[in-house]
Amino acid sequence: MKRRDFVKRATLSSFATLIGTELVFGSQMLKGYTPLALQDPDPFKMFNKNKEMIVLNDKPWNIEAQAHLLDDKITPNSCMFIRNNGLVPEDIDSKSWSLTIEGESVKNKKTYTLAELKSKFKHHTYQLTLECGGNGRSEFDPPAKGNQWTVGAVHCASWTGVRLSDILEDVGIKNDAVYIGYHATDKHLSMDPDKEPISRGCPMSKALQDETILAFKMNGEDIPLVHGYPLRLVAGGWPASVSGKWVNKISVRNKIHDGPKMTGTAYRIPCEPVSPGEKVKDEDMCIIESMPVKSLITYPKTGAMINNGELLNIRGHAWAGELEVSKMEYSIDFGSTWKTCTIEKPSNRLAWQHFSASVSFPKPGYYEVWAKATDTNGISQPMLLPGWNPKGYLNNACHRIAIKVQ
Repeated sequence: MKRRDFVKRATLSSFATLIGTELVFGSQMLKGYTPLALQDPDPFKMFNKNKEMIVLNDKPWNIEAQAHLLDDKITPNSCMFIRNNGLVPEDIDSKSWSLTIEGESVKNKKTYTLAELKSKFKHHTYQLTLECGGNGRSEFDPPAKGNQWTVGAVHCASWTGVRLSDILEDVGIKNDAVYIGYHATDKHLSMDPDKEPISRGCPMSKALQDETILAFKMNGEDIPLVHGYPLRLVAGGWPASVSGKWVNKISVRNKIHDGPKMTGTAYRIPCEPVSPGEKVKDEDMCIIESMPVKSLITYPKTGAMINNGELLNIRGHAWAGELEVSKMEYSIDFGSTWKTCTIEKPSNRLAWQHFSASVSFPKPGYYEVWAKATDTNGISQPMLLPGWNPKGYLNNACHRIAIKVQ
């Protein structure tokens, strides 16, 4: 089965047998994957998305980009992936919106209106990389349940807001605080008002970082509704599920937060390596924190054709969770040899970095351009799928695009 048979609006060049990680080693990614057909209302119009985006699910809405749509240095709304666990809230009134800070480790529960947050605390703007923990899940074999993301569940937008640390300092936090958890106004798929679709969090060390903010603007404008309007927690470099949308409450905990999607196997990987398909006990799963080093070729679009003797200019982005990318390389011989790319420093900590290179080919024929990033700890991307895990998280295998030299 070819990808055009199961993903609406996607196209492939007739000669390409591999489309980066988007075709992933034959048809293994197709097992058990049947995206829902597009339904009215049109999600591209409703969410102002590029029509080349790929809808994976409509209840809840989950939509991903293709690699070439992510070519901008700062990701525009039109090409930002959507990952939801519940239903997008309706009838939001920003004038009456409030944020409550409470929990076992808060000295005094306190509530702020959105206007108070904006006026009381200093504003900060950061470019922050957010990647779904399951980005690349479609490559796992045996297949992992969940949205079958290929490479497009990542973006780096510019977020403006107030530091969570400033708010927590104003509230007053007890010495036993170890974790925060967020709560939001999205609705559970069951419509049960007593159920939260997701309530995740992070250790205090992450919550208190300068770049962990409660944002009210994205790319200089109000955050689009589907991305968390009017207030979103943004914690770059960790799974995007830590960056809760539509946040109206934060709990400061004296234990690891135990909200929905924080327990069991959700956003966890085996603490020790396991064989493919092995069942893992919940107690043997560890919470995902900093995301692994990764990169993406965003130009040219896979399937490009050039004339013999021409140079191919490539570019893309690389990121490494809490770390920086120290080296970027490409290969045209399936990893037998590697050449260095130019890579820029991040605009700020936790922003992705931009790379480029001019690639020459020895003779006509079919080629694949592979990209490999190395972080400041000397850890590089694997060429193939890294260790299997039950939920299909943290696939940071090298991205590659197909090129025909004629």
